[in-house]
Amino acid sequence: MKFSLSWLKYFLQTDASLEQIAGKLNAIGLEVDGIENPAEKLAGFRVARVLTAARHPDADKLQVLTVDTGDGAPLQVVCGAPNARAGLVSVLGLPGAVVPANGMALKKAAVRGVESNGMMCSTRELELGDDHDGIIELPQDAPVGTAFSDYHGADPVLDVAITPNRPDCMGVYGIARDLAAAGLGTLKPFTVPPVAGAFPCPVEIRTDDAEGCPAFYGRVIKGVTNGASPEWMQARLKAAGQRPISALVDITNYVMLAFGRPAHAYDLARLNGAVVARRAKDGEEVVALNEKTYVLDSAMTVIADDSGVHDIAGIMGGAHSGCSESTTDVLLEIAYFDPERIAATGRKLNLTSDARGRFERGVDPAFLDVGLDILTDLILRICGGEASEVVRAGAAPTTPNIIHFDPALTQALGGVAVSPNEQQRILEALGFSPVITQDGWAISVPGWRPDVGGAPDIVEEVVRIHGIDRIASVPLPRADGVALPTATPAQKLERRLRRAAAARGANEAVTWSFLPVAEAEVFALPDQPLWILANPISEDMKAMRPSLLPGLLSAARRNLDRGAASLRLFEIGRRYLRAADGSSDERLSLAVVLAGDKAPRGWATGKAAPFDAFDAKAEALALLAEAGAPVDKLQVMGEAGPQFHPGQSATLRLGPKTVLARFGMVHPATARRFDIDGPVAMVELFLDAIPGRKGAATFARTHYAPPALQAVKRDFAFLVPLEVPAGDLVRLVQGADKANIVAARLFDDFRGQGVPEGQKSLALEVTLQPLEKSYKDEDLKAVTEKVKAAAAKLGAVLRG
Repeated sequence: MKFSLSWLKYFLQTDASLEQIAGKLNAIGLEVDGIENPAEKLAGFRVARVLTAARHPDADKLQVLTVDTGDGAPLQVVCGAPNARAGLVSVLGLPGAVVPANGMALKKAAVRGVESNGMMCSTRELELGDDHDGIIELPQDAPVGTAFSDYHGADPVLDVAITPNRPDCMGVYGIARDLAAAGLGTLKPFTVPPVAGAFPCPVEIRTDDAEGCPAFYGRVIKGVTNGASPEWMQARLKAAGQRPISALVDITNYVMLAFGRPAHAYDLARLNGAVVARRAKDGEEVVALNEKTYVLDSAMTVIADDSGVHDIAGIMGGAHSGCSESTTDVLLEIAYFDPERIAATGRKLNLTSDARGRFERGVDPAFLDVGLDILTDLILRICGGEASEVVRAGAAPTTPNIIHFDPALTQALGGVAVSPNEQQRILEALGFSPVITQDGWAISVPGWRPDVGGAPDIVEEVVRIHGIDRIASVPLPRADGVALPTATPAQKLERRLRRAAAARGANEAVTWSFLPVAEAEVFALPDQPLWILANPISEDMKAMRPSLLPGLLSAARRNLDRGAASLRLFEIGRRYLRAADGSSDERLSLAVVLAGDKAPRGWATGKAAPFDAFDAKAEALALLAEAGAPVDKLQVMGEAGPQFHPGQSATLRLGPKTVLARFGMVHPATARRFDIDGPVAMVELFLDAIPGRKGAATFARTHYAPPALQAVKRDFAFLVPLEVPAGDLVRLVQGADKANIVAARLFDDFRGQGVPEGQKSLALEVTLQPLEKSYKDEDLKAVTEKVKAAAAKLGAVLRG
């Protein structure tokens, strides 16, 4: 909700600064989203008088002015405005000022060879109006040399976020009440004497829907002149983001914004017969003020006459009966509508409005007569006319809500000691009526606070006004001894993997669990349909993610578009699949996306090096090892998925069916779908597929005992068919003699001269670890024979 500082001070007597007011609003739970201070935009603009005006020597449409800025020495300014003349008092932008309309910074410059020390300004350039035909003309008595922001009266505007449980603060008066209760001033009394009717109301007013509209009040005002509203009212409405329309419309909007009380004015000439609050008929239509046609049903409340519907009750008026410049007689309506009915109607019609936002939160049912008096008084003073007697149909639910309260509860629940006298002062300042008896307090809740329903709500009111910052930070009690661990194995795994991924230089991302359907379909499993939400947060985010990779790819694109040169992103989270019975199946995954440059260009490296599939494989193996997977037993197999490049991707499996991870380069079609240029590598670990460690509950790490004898390394070079994966050879060699071979590593892959066609040369470094005694030649020969026999299973032969 937006409102100007001067509007707030119309209801609140205070000397507090803008910063103090904003700070106090935040402290009492009314969060300030922003502050617009027009004085900042008008900095550098000054009231100035034109002393002389002469024709520019080289331009027929320009004039050379000498301008008095109040500093003594006149300034020379070149101006093209047709109304620039000697004696004119206007606004001068000095060098260094920034023109609000276009952001141009003013400076001394030569215009057609003549020096100009600033710019004379129009209302459009200062965003004070639409006039651009000439420069601003101020009264002759305007103080020359004064900052234009001071002369114009630039009024700061506060934008406050009102939570749904605070309908009382949907009006400026309610916000002023809260500030006064918090000690930031005094709430000014606001009373309007009732306006006596000069004649009986000529229109029958009634409510035929006591559930949806318990109370419907109205009166006729004849002989009004519906011109423009006063400047002070227009200024307040503009500050609140409302466009001034006409006096009658502006008055109803003003009362709604000032007191949180919507009302409506009908052109009496456009009504036919009795005006009734009733249920709509199924299929009945109305053209609302937004010029859209809405089809109604019998669950909705409307305001209608004998001709049809004129108002979607509590939400938006109809275009047919609205006031115009020719309106002379009006029917003024103010009513109380059921909040739940208003909310349900607004959702069904997908129609939002300022009135709906207030009615569905709950307005003060006791404000009907007062609101009608305020509206009538403003109309008579601004538009003239004569008012009829008031017609009251039905009655609003005004039974007071009485809460029994013990002041000691404030310290028990709120954690802060507030004296009973101070609690009483706070509650009375907020409009509550506490009655102190021997049995405790009986507090009457004001009608504008439907959110207060019990003693804890009273405690909340006292504590937020007294000061939440006054609550002392007290640690929770802790039992003696060592606390038992509470983290589950899955939580420990997530923590360990987060640290490992971050230690490898990746940045953690947290993306939405919801995706656009088109992006989710790219990563959907062929045999499992997407999980589509029936009531999503938005139509563009209604598919639950089947993989973490789409969110990371979108994050990578946003960062690359903003100039990021190298990206290493990871995320741990749930992916959502459909189970066989149709229910949601959540599975824990870890995804990594590598994009941009792996290493920047340099004198030693030359061009920048991009990420490749082997980088993705390295990430997958390192993180799987950290997760406790038996990486030395994993098989590298294809079929990573259609999202990956078929020749530059693979899966890591424990056996032919258990897939622990997939990695590789993004398929070009997938990259285009996510609007990414350049190579991107990605990894997805299926953490739920990693087998648990046997005896994990009693597992204890053994003490480190290095072997007594030095390891022995032997190199083997094999001729292997081209189609044989190097990893398969490494795995067979390492398992050839488990008692002696502790490691095997590929260090060379050669294809070329000296290697038969259709084969490749793979060189392995095999590490042998003697245990009780050093190896003899026959021991090494025996190991060699076992290595050769194991390699022969793949058709590999030792090179000569």
